[in-house]
Amino acid sequence: MAIVTLPNKSVAVNPLKQSQALGASLAFLGLKGMIPLFHGSQGCTAFAKVVLVRHFREAIPLATTAMTEVTTILGGEDNIEQAILTLVEKSSPEIIGLCSTGLTETRGDDIERFLKDIRDRHPEISHLPIVFAPTPDFKGALQDGFAAAVESIVKEIPQPGTTRSEQVTILAGSAFTPGDLQEIKEIVTAFGLVPIFVPDIGASLDGHLDEEYSSVTTSGTTVTQLKEVGCSAFTIALGESMRGAARILEDRFNIPYEVFSELTGLEPVDEFIQALAILSSNPVPEKYCRQRRQLQDAMLDTHFYFGAKRISLALEPDLLWSMVKFLQSMGTQIHAAVTTTRSPLLEQLPIKSVTIGDLEDFEQLAVESDLLIGNSNLAAIAKRLSIPHYRLGIPIYDRLGNGHFTKVGYRGSMEVLFGIGNLFIDAEEARVKNFDENFVTGHG
Repeated sequence: MAIVTLPNKSVAVNPLKQSQALGASLAFLGLKGMIPLFHGSQGCTAFAKVVLVRHFREAIPLATTAMTEVTTILGGEDNIEQAILTLVEKSSPEIIGLCSTGLTETRGDDIERFLKDIRDRHPEISHLPIVFAPTPDFKGALQDGFAAAVESIVKEIPQPGTTRSEQVTILAGSAFTPGDLQEIKEIVTAFGLVPIFVPDIGASLDGHLDEEYSSVTTSGTTVTQLKEVGCSAFTIALGESMRGAARILEDRFNIPYEVFSELTGLEPVDEFIQALAILSSNPVPEKYCRQRRQLQDAMLDTHFYFGAKRISLALEPDLLWSMVKFLQSMGTQIHAAVTTTRSPLLEQLPIKSVTIGDLEDFEQLAVESDLLIGNSNLAAIAKRLSIPHYRLGIPIYDRLGNGHFTKVGYRGSMEVLFGIGNLFIDAEEARVKNFDENFVTGHG
């Protein structure tokens, strides 16, 4: 059982966390024909857009209600109405995801009432789904906003229907990349199951060229698929943060669910594969038996480099849990763990303590580590401490291929093993070279 520590300081220095609104917009971008709409100032939207564009290196459709000082005081209903009508006229979205921000949450705008009144005044948009997610950025973090958006989606759009025995709903949390979702989709369909991903950033943010420009997302989970979620026979929640959405589906449609907190490493992937075999009543495909043996061999090849290494991590709770469990299975020691927001997983972490804090806290705790794991904002810390840095999370703006990076399944687990193992090899070679040079020059 880990002790959860909150630093006793009144300001964040070198922030680690991203805002809830950013997380919600990321979830909404996994739906086809979507444009996320931020109810806040233009700066709120611009900041989120910059983070997502730098991370995915793709055009990211985001819109804003463009609140000003005056409208913030008087109320933002007119801004929401005008923004929705403009989007319908200019972009023809199939669905709109509306996120609040710290600005409008502080004022206390009753957005659900606003939407009801707007629909009453404009029956021509009665067919258009508008999903609202309350995402104040003065509390919580990216993972919370992502979960809030998914919960709002499954509350509002799925409809009851006849259960389809082969159909499963996959609630994919913020810890999973587009490449992760593509790998999971391949695994699930190999068992003869038909998955509906909520959301599916693996289709929309995977880095592909479309025939023509669109101001809304061109891929992802469709509104029709979202309506059919109520017909699924089972719900698979990927990440503890998706438990709330799974419970909503269970309450609404009596759909049973199971939560998989991690899909990286031999044992977690074994459990996932076994669950799919039981759910589908089909045997495990031979290619996954072979991939399993490949992962076992990779673990044998790399464990010499991982043993007793001290690793410090700065990640969102779901991703932190997954990596801590995986790294410990390879014989490493968790030197420090810093995260962004509260989660039921934190107390269950098999380490001494975890800090909910910022990168200033992380830099102080990570001294004498052998490896740092976190997003690109750790790069300066890694340089100052002269410690190797393995990039994981959001944003990663100084590396290519973030949309295709895969860390789940047997193949993804091998990719992480080799990526980290190669950093350890480079670090060892650098130490040997430095020792030799000092010995030759007499400075050692």
